[in-house]
Amino acid sequence: MLIRDIADSPHERVIDRSLLCELLHPDKVPGAEGLGCSVAHAIVPPGESTLPHVLGRSTELYYVLGGTGEMHIDDGHAPVREGQIVLIPPGSRQYIRNTGDSDLVFLCIVAPKWQADDETICH
Repeated sequence: MLIRDIADSPHERVIDRSLLCELLHPDKVPGAEGLGCSVAHAIVPPGESTLPHVLGRSTELYYVLGGTGEMHIDDGHAPVREGQIVLIPPGSRQYIRNTGDSDLVFLCIVAPKWQADDETICH
């Protein structure tokens, strides 16, 4: 049985500028080998946004746990809030902006698993 506690896994600034905690990744978490996806807990503080970026091969899902924001995918954008899930297809230019007064908190589920060489920051 594998149970991970977010309290035991620190958040750190990552390439897209979000604060991220890698909860389950088959290459990084003992016992998660063979998992077909990766799961991370992300925070975007008030007034901030992630950098526009693309995952070339992976599909990403954002499940919003708290806060409010605005999701940008390619040329589209829409408000997001707690309880909503966003599908981000591979190859899409994406970023999320916190539009509220509290942290925007969400799970990032990436399939296949997130890999550094699959993510490109857009300039």
